[in-house]
Amino acid sequence: MIRNFADHASNERTFLAWVRTAIAIAGFGIAGARVGGGPASPWADFAVLGTGALLIILAYVRMRLIRARLDSDGEEPDESSAADAALVLVVIALFAMLGAFGLRLSV
Repeated sequence: MIRNFADHASNERTFLAWVRTAIAIAGFGIAGARVGGGPASPWADFAVLGTGALLIILAYVRMRLIRARLDSDGEEPDESSAADAALVLVVIALFAMLGAFGLRLSV
């Protein structure tokens, strides 16, 4: 039996939720770029796909850090990592992009 199995399973479920979120962001971003009425910019597609890929990479780093903490024998304080902060910043940037897209459609 895997030690701390429930914690490891929870960590993996969180990682998979971030992956689903990244895929949804990329899909909606590409679809949204086509809705604007004007010609779709290939740079917008690359930016959204790159952001989705960055989100997956950051989520993977976060999962590995938490896995290492779960496997360690000592008790460590519960503190956020740089990967957590980066994930929050990426999500804030995505909301800003969504707001800019909404403003562009309303004009």
